[in-house]
Amino acid sequence: KSKMNDKDEELKKVIMDLEEERSDLEDANSELCQKLCESNDEIREAHKELISGLRDLSDESSTIRVKNMGRVDEKPFLKVCEQRFSGQDVALQHARLCSEWQKMVMDSRWEPFKIQRSGDKIEGVVDEEDEKLKNLSEEWGEDVKKAVKTALEELYEYNGSGRYPVPVLWNFQHGRKATVKEGIIAHMKHQIKNLKRKRTFD
Repeated sequence: KSKMNDKDEELKKVIMDLEEERSDLEDANSELCQKLCESNDEIREAHKELISGLRDLSDESSTIRVKNMGRVDEKPFLKVCEQRFSGQDVALQHARLCSEWQKMVMDSRWEPFKIQRSGDKIEGVVDEEDEKLKNLSEEWGEDVKKAVKTALEELYEYNGSGRYPVPVLWNFQHGRKATVKEGIIAHMKHQIKNLKRKRTFD
């Protein structure tokens, strides 16, 4: 009996120690989650500030600049308009076409997507057989259709529910999202360049 009682006491102590350890781990985990949320908030805020800063500072030659995901590339539209129209009609038709298809891309009633399985993944892709896209290709060419398709793909990836363009820090040299670090370096370079330019004029 005495041995059994000792074992019981020993077991109770082990259980109490384990409970205490579990409680400590839960507290530590909760603290880590809070710190992670704070860090993510800081990164998001920094990302937002960089987008705001680089939007005003960067030019077409910059490697790191802001790209509006879901914004239709206007260059293919301009090229085809220059081939088909002349004089003021080029600018008018170009503006009309770009505006019309940007509205179309942002219209949530138009669903030119299909579900596709890739291994274990199920994802939405632009349906090449969509009637509007086929008509666009026939009327204005494959490059124009490709520009609209790319805008749709970007919207699906970056803002599927909202269907409006989203500004993203973009590395145009490597064709991918830029890191916050790349954005900070680019922003600093622009600031230094502007400072040098200002000193030259002064």
